[in-house]
Amino acid sequence: MAAQITEPLPSGYKLGEYFIDRKIGGGGFSLVYLAFDADGQPVAIKEYLPGGVVKRGGGGTVMPISDDKQTSFRYGMKCFFDEGRALADLRHPNVVRVVNFFRANDTVYMVMKYERGRTLQKHITSLKEPMRESFIRHVFVQLLNGLREVHSRKILHLDIKPSNIYIRFDGIPVLIDFGASRQVLTHDMQHVSPMYTPGFAAPELYNARDRLGPWTDIYAIGASMYACLAKGPPPPADERLEKDKLVPAAKAYAGQYSSALLELVDSLLRLNYTERPQSVYAVQKRLIDLINQAGRAKPTLLSLIRQRLGQTTRTTR
Repeated sequence: MAAQITEPLPSGYKLGEYFIDRKIGGGGFSLVYLAFDADGQPVAIKEYLPGGVVKRGGGGTVMPISDDKQTSFRYGMKCFFDEGRALADLRHPNVVRVVNFFRANDTVYMVMKYERGRTLQKHITSLKEPMRESFIRHVFVQLLNGLREVHSRKILHLDIKPSNIYIRFDGIPVLIDFGASRQVLTHDMQHVSPMYTPGFAAPELYNARDRLGPWTDIYAIGASMYACLAKGPPPPADERLEKDKLVPAAKAYAGQYSSALLELVDSLLRLNYTERPQSVYAVQKRLIDLINQAGRAKPTLLSLIRQRLGQTTRTTR
């Protein structure tokens, strides 16, 4: 059964020191608004609002739809608040900047820096030609810088996908919309179906939550890289566990991209989490090696001139 849709806060609503402009995103467990602070600066505000669990009351308040969902709602709200506290202490150019978090309307709000650009998903769907390998390498090697910092704080993202990777106008990727509190909530709520993003969620998110770790986010990184090649996600992990129909990237895209990149993507998408790279650093090191190899292989202007002069000399002899 689909989760009940909860009405967003209306345009012009005053939320503490912020004024809501409009809803700009959200999923099964939260809504995201464009808002303006007291100085008129834009911010993004994320409201903890699990669908099928709460309803909107008078004045914008949030309340569980039944008594049996009260405990789970409160526990999930605590996790959401704790996540905001942890992210507020994190300063990294490749991770969404949380500038404030507070309680209001009997729920929790997370205020984030408003970034200008577009998601990697929109970039993928807008391309008519295959995505350039150099773009893939540089986006993910930077993004992994941010994910390394996240993991160092003992936080897992758990919802990495192209629509949660924001490419700023200056080309810098930013990891947004953390799903950790969402996953804790579903773990505690037996009566709510887990909400995964098919194709990007690792196998252990379906059936082995006690085995979650950095490798879980690493699977999602691999699936996001795969989506850059295929313009769509790999088959859902639960289907792959039953019968794996995923054609390895090294086979499907041979000749279009370097074998080293394709082999890396395949290694990140291993169903057995112990067979994937166990740390973001290990993945990043392989990507950096790829960039260095590409740099050495790319002819310089001077080498091209020397090559042309050499050919001319041989011709005139």
